[in-house]
Amino acid sequence: MGRPAPEATPCPPGWTEAALELDSSQHWAQREDLALLTDFYQLTMMNGYWKSRRHELPVCFEYFFRELPPHTGFAIACGLEQFLSFYSRLRFSPQDLDYLATLPHFSPGFLDYLAEFRPSCTIHAVPEGTPVFPHEPIVRVEGPLGEAQLLETVVLNSFNYPTLIATKTARIRLAAEGDVVMEFGMRRAQGPDGGLSGTRAAYVGGADSTSNVLAGKLYGIPVGGTHAHSWVMSFPDELSAFRAYATIYPRSPLLLVDTYDTLTSGLPNALRVFQESREAGNPVRAAIRLDSGDLARLSKAAYQMFTEAGFKDPLIVGSNELDEDLIADLKRQGARINAWGVGTHLITSSSWPALGGIYKLVAVGGAGGAWEPRIKLSSNLAKMTDPGRKSLVRYQDTAGHPIGDVLYNAEETPQDGPTVTYVQRENPTFRRELLNAASWQPLLQLVAEEGRVLGPSPALATVRSRAQTQVAALPEELRRLRNPQIYEVGLSPRLGRSKVRLMHQEADAAPGRRVRLTAVPQPLTDGAEE
Repeated sequence: MGRPAPEATPCPPGWTEAALELDSSQHWAQREDLALLTDFYQLTMMNGYWKSRRHELPVCFEYFFRELPPHTGFAIACGLEQFLSFYSRLRFSPQDLDYLATLPHFSPGFLDYLAEFRPSCTIHAVPEGTPVFPHEPIVRVEGPLGEAQLLETVVLNSFNYPTLIATKTARIRLAAEGDVVMEFGMRRAQGPDGGLSGTRAAYVGGADSTSNVLAGKLYGIPVGGTHAHSWVMSFPDELSAFRAYATIYPRSPLLLVDTYDTLTSGLPNALRVFQESREAGNPVRAAIRLDSGDLARLSKAAYQMFTEAGFKDPLIVGSNELDEDLIADLKRQGARINAWGVGTHLITSSSWPALGGIYKLVAVGGAGGAWEPRIKLSSNLAKMTDPGRKSLVRYQDTAGHPIGDVLYNAEETPQDGPTVTYVQRENPTFRRELLNAASWQPLLQLVAEEGRVLGPSPALATVRSRAQTQVAALPEELRRLRNPQIYEVGLSPRLGRSKVRLMHQEADAAPGRRVRLTAVPQPLTDGAEE
């Protein structure tokens, strides 16, 4: 008789039945009770805007980051699907309002306003899997001030970590030079959500598979793995353990060979098991994992042992605290590893554990529906924001390789090539040119209109393919693992003039601010060449 059908699983509190269905968007963001997943000051500001009758003021915020991790030439935008899933469900539940009512900061009138709250922003974003660079708007949010302010925390939370992990994995993918990359990070991730969102981002960045079974179920990512040392230690001896594993998994036995001694025990026992399988009429590919010791030396010894025994193209998996630098170093040493299990340093991005993404107000609605640009000043010119609603345009050469990005006012028509004039963002009076620009494309795409998320998100495999294709199209100098070239990101001359004017206007309007006017470029004249 067949196995009886399992009883229906009750829907957990706060989840919809749809959230239990298998689809690529399943995640914590599917929950209906996450409106309070925010910083407290977002709600106190929202309350302040409501009390001062400014909560409906049209505004524009943009999300970007200021710097890449060290020795990194690009980042991979990631996290949009998670954010849109959250945004489409943004409501304040009765339980949320009951909790807020226990705090002394919020009046019954404000809570009534929250009870009727519904998303209404228009949002543009760079597609997931797209290479992006410092100071580029990855997300643009337009809508009422109260709502747009509330979104700050969840935008940062949704994009910063996934973008960081997708970027780290892309570097590991480059170091592996076409070898298989297996993501093994679940046990070292920052909690269950770090494991899930990190695995998804790693797949976008180029991992071929994951050890995370739930991520495989939810996102359709291929799953795989070997066995632990405990498997070997639970048997009377290593050879018995290997034989049992090969008997249970005759099509793909992949044996961990460093439980005792790799050279004198693990490798000889693994070879014996593979030979026995071959003699029994079950030819298998010799496949092992090295998890300790000198991986270069041991992998060479393993390769020689297997090939001399007639096992061509053995699968040799390397693991143990790997990152892109160690993989590249092992490659330089001639290691015969052709698959890499990367865990801790991938899922935590240990060399740069946080992406400093920020979400800044760039424009406010004015009289007659016009937008008034806003700028944040700083004595550090690199930290001054670029004002106004912006579009992001990427220029390519005749071979389709990116040669530079230019930020325009959202209302501007981008320049055509072959020569494109732009100004430096830190010194907007200094003009430069992109040469041999054969084509261009706008990167910010409309993803939500007046609160309504547009269309289904692309399949995760499509996002991953986009990342692989676009990273491969980047100039080789940007893909270097050490000292990559700095990619050109500039402002249109019109946007540059606007920035210079605002820098002077804001500095002059508040002389008490700590702004070094000597560092502020002189404004261009209105007749300056576009």
